Amino acid sequence: MTVLVAGIGNLFGSDDGFGPEVVRRMGARAGDDVRVVDYGIRGMHLAYDLLDGYDALVIVDAVPHGEPGEITVLEVGPDDLGADDFDPHGMNPVAVLASLSTLGGTLPPTYVVGCRPASTADGIGLGAAVAAAVPRAVETVDRLLDRLLRADVPQEA
Repeated sequence: MTVLVAGIGNLFGSDDGFGPEVVRRMGARAGDDVRVVDYGIRGMHLAYDLLDGYDALVIVDAVPHGEPGEITVLEVGPDDLGADDFDPHGMNPVAVLASLSTLGGTLPPTYVVGCRPASTADGIGLGAAVAAAVPRAVETVDRLLDRLLRADVPQEA
């Protein structure tokens, strides 16, 4: 089993930099079975990397759910993506995932570990609530990875 952990977000948009900060702190978790990448706002790069055939995808990003600083875990399937409006110049994460079929790929089992931002105004650095959520998000991704990787281990009879 190989899992791609994708940090998504804009470092120049205050709390929108949540995803990149989480994956920056996860660097040591990478190995033969896990690839950890800060995609920032490079959606097409993520789309093309997904064509390599990962068994699972974990996206870490700011999400519009909960209170600022609250961690949310969502499971995303093809039915959650809507229409494939392929536009390589405006690739939000939903559009990236929806574009996979156009590019000849398929969506692996996909999870989003998200945090509601308090602000996405221009600025560098996370606000207090989102910064405090980063260690919890790292732990959440680690638990999810452990679960995904354990599911791939053959069980003895």
